[in-house]
Amino acid sequence: MMDRIALPLKPVTPEQAHAARPIPPEAFFICSAIFHYLGPAFAVLLFARVDVLGVAWLRIASAAAVFAFWKRPWRLFAELRPAEKRIVIALGFVLAIMNVCFYLAINRLPLGTVGTIEFLGPIAMAALGVRTIRNLAALLLACGGVFLLTSVRISGEPIGYVFAFANCALFVLYILLGHRIAAAGGHRGVERLAMAMLVASVVVTPIGLKSALGTLLDPRLLLAGAGVGICSSVIPYICDQFAMARLSKATFALMLSLLPATACLVGIVVLRQIPSLSELAGVGAVIAGVALKRSADD
Repeated sequence: MMDRIALPLKPVTPEQAHAARPIPPEAFFICSAIFHYLGPAFAVLLFARVDVLGVAWLRIASAAAVFAFWKRPWRLFAELRPAEKRIVIALGFVLAIMNVCFYLAINRLPLGTVGTIEFLGPIAMAALGVRTIRNLAALLLACGGVFLLTSVRISGEPIGYVFAFANCALFVLYILLGHRIAAAGGHRGVERLAMAMLVASVVVTPIGLKSALGTLLDPRLLLAGAGVGICSSVIPYICDQFAMARLSKATFALMLSLLPATACLVGIVVLRQIPSLSELAGVGAVIAGVALKRSADD
């Protein structure tokens, strides 16, 4: 028999090798974290001119418009199984009510207080995933960093705490339902997210449209509202889907502790808010905790 002739393999260029590497899920998360706080920076303009419920409607409606134009999700909804449809609809209700509660809370309480309460749920989720001493240490570092960054102050209207804790609970539901739709894969998860955002726009319209009517004839306010929606609900939620598809719920919940650090960075760059030494210590503790958690998982 004739020996088989081994054909030489075509060399792979460094560019091709780099392109073949999957984007790490941490990169998607960091992108989500940065844009998560660029949205509130745009919202500063709107809060001075538009009622809080109107801002919530502009955020969700503009994000839904982007998803509708991009994905046309109504064509895909009919292809889903009944259980998948229920998850998408539930996520839509959660997105709508969560955003409304968040804006109502920060309208009555300091943002640091609302931020601290919001992270109680994800940190509790991360605690459920603790299995080793290293993971426990990572969780304690992240919790300590969040405490330093967002010191809780018992002030403001009591109803503000109701909205803040409701937002916290709904944020946990967002993580759980988001992981459910992310299980279909990054791109398929984005399609389901688009469907959920359309559901959210329907849910929030009776709540916030009346408050936003005055902005519909003002191009500057509409543009600002679109900026809030894209930065707060389009880019970060898409990035969340790609991150959730490759991270466990506990790891994703712990990495959410990076959000106060990115808020600090956005505050420096956009709002010229220079952090104190305790805030810088909090940023360092959060980053150290997340890094320790990732090293424990590897």
